[in-house]
Amino acid sequence: MTATAGKRRGVRSLAALVTGALAAGGLAAAGATALQPGQAHASSHREAPLISGDPQHDNTDVYAFVSPDKPDTTTLVANWLPFEEPAGGPNFYPFAEKSQHDVHIDSDGDGQGDLLYRWTFDTQTKNGNTFLYNTGPVTSLDDPDLNVTQTYDIDLLRLKDQKVVSTSKVAEDVPVAPSNVGKASMPNYKNLRDQAIHQVKGGGTAFAGQADDPFFLDLRVFDLLYGGDLSEVGRDTLAGYNVNTIALQVPTAELRQSAKQPIIGVWSTTQRQNAKGGWTQVSRLGSPLVNEVVVPQKDKDKFNASHPWNDADFLPYVTKPELPKLLEAIYKLKAPKEPRDDLVSVFLTGVKGLTQPPDVRPAEVLRLNTGIAPTGSPKRLGVLDGDNAGFPNGRRLADDVVDIELQAVEGELLGNKNDLGDAVNANDQKFEDSFPYVALPTSGSRGQLAKKQNGDDTSRSALNGGALNSGAETGSSGDSDTMLIASAAAGAAGALLVGLGLVWWRGRGRGRGRHGSV
Repeated sequence: MTATAGKRRGVRSLAALVTGALAAGGLAAAGATALQPGQAHASSHREAPLISGDPQHDNTDVYAFVSPDKPDTTTLVANWLPFEEPAGGPNFYPFAEKSQHDVHIDSDGDGQGDLLYRWTFDTQTKNGNTFLYNTGPVTSLDDPDLNVTQTYDIDLLRLKDQKVVSTSKVAEDVPVAPSNVGKASMPNYKNLRDQAIHQVKGGGTAFAGQADDPFFLDLRVFDLLYGGDLSEVGRDTLAGYNVNTIALQVPTAELRQSAKQPIIGVWSTTQRQNAKGGWTQVSRLGSPLVNEVVVPQKDKDKFNASHPWNDADFLPYVTKPELPKLLEAIYKLKAPKEPRDDLVSVFLTGVKGLTQPPDVRPAEVLRLNTGIAPTGSPKRLGVLDGDNAGFPNGRRLADDVVDIELQAVEGELLGNKNDLGDAVNANDQKFEDSFPYVALPTSGSRGQLAKKQNGDDTSRSALNGGALNSGAETGSSGDSDTMLIASAAAGAAGALLVGLGLVWWRGRGRGRGRHGSV
């Protein structure tokens, strides 16, 4: 079987699952009135007006996956504080104090949290008479030369009908891995990272600290969709930047309802203490890029303050998404017919037979079937390419959610075959093979070099392969007057098509799998 054939077979199978889910759930065009939020496209960096001015509380990404090296556990990863310039001293990047960093677990599919893991942070400064973050080389987390340190607690809250029924302490006064100041300050940062990995109550493992931003994409989509002529693709905008990461690995049995109902919903929120001593939710994230690309300006702050069980408020933004209309206006790619009920199952209810729990209440959460074992050969396009252990079944660090969601938005599940993508197919740093899996943060000593090497040279898109393209070989909207020009770049993913001012990259060799159906 060819790679293309394997991919199409996987798409047909997923489309069948979606069709079945829509029929079974009564969510066809005439009946799509249940709780359904705005969701259709990929992760949140500066996604809403208010939170863009408060980066410490900005939850950028959430990941949930069955641990590849410990398949009886599930790993939860959440990131905060986008675009951390590695050399950004002297205060660098502490987690926010007087805040609650929460990861919610819905184990029965009703859109309400049943478990809530809450991180709270405390900062200590040894010497307030110096401007330095560290006063000498730091070789351990308790090194007296590490002038500014943080610790955290983790509390586990059990809830019923949105009310707390019990609270227990999972971890207390655990040290945070510091920001990676540079080689002179932290000659062996990996040792510091390793020292920040701690066993916690209940058989789990926890980490909090700085990491390379694992999200990879070309954010120039906001420049009228990659420059208006596809001249701006292929550069990982987040390469060289860091984030603050919390990660928790827990026995899967602690998260799910039972082995017979293994599907959980995951999302994260940030609450900030207000002037009256109460708490205000200022950030929310489940699946990636929802608030950024799906929710319009007028409702972005509202979405960040909302809860999954109220997601009916955002229904029109998923059934009548804006992005396909923009693709049609700029690139003449015909937008699929509305309402877009094909997106409901993948992004709101979960796919029946894969990630849809029984009696599901549609809600924008990241759904993970913990009963599906991790694969030894993960595919970056996940379920779309026949890899059921990947997005939208949870989200692994290496899942290419931008390409997956672009293709879904353009109607892949409706038979509108396409190979849309941004030509950024992998993270700039290698992920770790064991917990916490995220890559080490870029050092302040080389942060500028890393960004310079990444550059703004659009010709680099040839070396990335799989840039945004029409998928003309499968019947998508391609222009018949387009000329085929051979790419001279060794190892390039496809051929360069130039016509009517557009640059298209054919997506051959983009990691399509040879394994068949979902």
